[in-house]
Amino acid sequence: MFIYQWEANPRYSPLTDYIFASLEHSELVAVTSTITMTEILVHPYRDHDVVRVNELFGLVSTYPNLEWVAPHLEIAAGAAEIRAQCGLRTPDALQAATAVHSRASALLTNDSVFQRVPGLDVLILDDLLQNRT
Repeated sequence: MFIYQWEANPRYSPLTDYIFASLEHSELVAVTSTITMTEILVHPYRDHDVVRVNELFGLVSTYPNLEWVAPHLEIAAGAAEIRAQCGLRTPDALQAATAVHSRASALLTNDSVFQRVPGLDVLILDDLLQNRT
């Protein structure tokens, strides 16, 4: 979802604009793993675009009502369990474990692999777009 927003993806921008505006101007709190920062910065680093790296880092690291959670031992153990039971890749398992550990009400993504995690309410962007039409 973050990448769709920062790259202004035409399919997803109306939805991600709404989500981020709601986050910015409400009492909602979002939680994400620091793994998200890694994912956001890959393309700018690959393109050797240091200005974009700094711009994105500054923007997302200070975004209102967005809490960054670093993996720690409890999250790592939860991720290992999720990886073992649900077959998620390590980065996805860390994201899911962060959501579970943070008691997130839902995980917003466009990757249905997260639906394998029992007890995690997963909202798929494509499904939300279909329901809007």
